[in-house]
Amino acid sequence: MESLKRFTCELNSSLFNKIERDGLLAWRFHGLNSVIPSRSGGRPLATNTETVPVRNRFDRAEIAGAFGDLGTLIPFVVAYIKLLGLDPFGILLAFGLSMLVVGLYYKTPWPVQPMKAIGAIATMQAAQTAVITAGTVYGATLVTGIIWFVLGITGAAKRVADLVSRPVAIGIVLGLGLNFMLDGAKLMASNWWLSGCALFLTLVLLTNRKIPAMFLLLAGGAVIAVIRDPQLLSALATVHLEPRLPSFAMSSVTWHDMVIGTLFLAVPQVPLTLGNAIIAITEENNRLFPGRPVSERKVALSTGVMNLGSALVGGVPMCHGAGGMAGHIAFGARTGGAPILLGSLLLFLALFMSSSVAIIFEMIPQEVLGVILFLAGAQLALGSCDVSKDKGERFTTVITAGLSMWNVGIAFIIGLAVYHAFKRRLIRI
Repeated sequence: MESLKRFTCELNSSLFNKIERDGLLAWRFHGLNSVIPSRSGGRPLATNTETVPVRNRFDRAEIAGAFGDLGTLIPFVVAYIKLLGLDPFGILLAFGLSMLVVGLYYKTPWPVQPMKAIGAIATMQAAQTAVITAGTVYGATLVTGIIWFVLGITGAAKRVADLVSRPVAIGIVLGLGLNFMLDGAKLMASNWWLSGCALFLTLVLLTNRKIPAMFLLLAGGAVIAVIRDPQLLSALATVHLEPRLPSFAMSSVTWHDMVIGTLFLAVPQVPLTLGNAIIAITEENNRLFPGRPVSERKVALSTGVMNLGSALVGGVPMCHGAGGMAGHIAFGARTGGAPILLGSLLLFLALFMSSSVAIIFEMIPQEVLGVILFLAGAQLALGSCDVSKDKGERFTTVITAGLSMWNVGIAFIIGLAVYHAFKRRLIRI
């Protein structure tokens, strides 16, 4: 038996060394010096013994990785602008400033994303009724900031997160990854031939150090957009610099907006944010970058402060979704340089070209956004492969993952209930 164990360990070691030499992405979860090789030269993302602060890089890999979260960002921003009539200036300014700050502070590919439940409810209701307005969204942003700031400063977010078992946390990450892949596939479904070719070429070039896949993906997408609609060239010719300064957005928000924003938008988002943007992002960051650990309390505070600032300038509710980090990493990002670069671009667009941002975003076809979102989901799901050998814990992970594809809050509650039921032998399989 001992010889079999030694053979298995040697085989695993040789396999991982082969993967590291080939420069592919892989994880080794066990052992003191576990590493996560990067896509460039087998260099690890981080090691368990790393204590030296990471310097932000601004090379080609970071530039490419900066755009790895566009699959989530652009659809929601466009929906807010077109369906709710929000001023793109405030949205882009809030995202840009937040990305700059988190990149400088965390020094990892730390994500800033629109809150999905709020975005989906707001745009759906705006298309069907007149209940949700721009003021409602600003009110929801302010209330969201207050909620997470209080949960962070009191330590309540950390105490709730401590109740979550590892099988449940892994299940949430896996479910979110699969859900991202499903959303990406839906975006690609409008033209499977084009999407399939784009996905295949992106996968082939994903480890290429000289030609980042993201560059070709965006360039090819722009060409396709112009071929489909030649009028885009005429529209681009109208794009011009139009400098603007921030203004106080909350002056137009009424108490009615605050109440509707709280009940219809902010409160329903809380369980999703707790699972995806507090617990899952903490798990993912500390697994990938053990030398730059974060706590649930720190992430909750960061979410609160970010949304308080966003509300003041006319931004939308934002979070640190785990899929965003996976997207940045999938396309080459390894430091805070990626969010800093994307944040700088969004700040430029906000301050000088906010009136033209809708035209610029039309240069990125939905098939390209689908490929980006699909690969971000694959990256996130792949990181949840450290599944327990215990059958009950594996079942808990699968149940949680399946429910997370529908509702993270419900998955969180039922996953915990199933886990503790197994521990008390109330459920047996």
